[in-house]
Amino acid sequence: MAAYVVMEPPGRSEKVDAAALVRDGFTWFGLLVPPLWFAWHRMWIEAALVFLVMVLLSMLGEGLGLGLAGSLLSLLVSLYVGLEGQGLRIAALRRRGWHEWGVVEAGWLDDADARYALEADALSGQAVPAPRMIPDAALARPAQPGMALGLTHIPGRR
Repeated sequence: MAAYVVMEPPGRSEKVDAAALVRDGFTWFGLLVPPLWFAWHRMWIEAALVFLVMVLLSMLGEGLGLGLAGSLLSLLVSLYVGLEGQGLRIAALRRRGWHEWGVVEAGWLDDADARYALEADALSGQAVPAPRMIPDAALARPAQPGMALGLTHIPGRR
């Protein structure tokens, strides 16, 4: 089963359809063509940066006569996007004001969407729990008069 991170849009609307489900894991499309993967997910700055880095690495490899090593440097950038692309996508959504609802485990995206919709409806019907009252630390234990040695006070001893 795959884990899907549920990101809800800013404003906490009641629409369950507005949420984005991001599969946590490796992305093959991000490995094969990282700039296109970023552009597909509307991460324009990241797409431009990855494209520039890949072009600079291949130009550096050609200029220094590295041959295969220059191509492997570009492959490292692709591998990074394949491994960390979904995390970068979640971070981009957070920067845009989206908040994380939680994680849903499912085999497919449609199943994850159905599970999220059912859980969101079940949670919206529950009342919000009352905040827990924490007593003031000064009132937790009455002050003990008398002489104290060190950090502890033992009444009756001098």
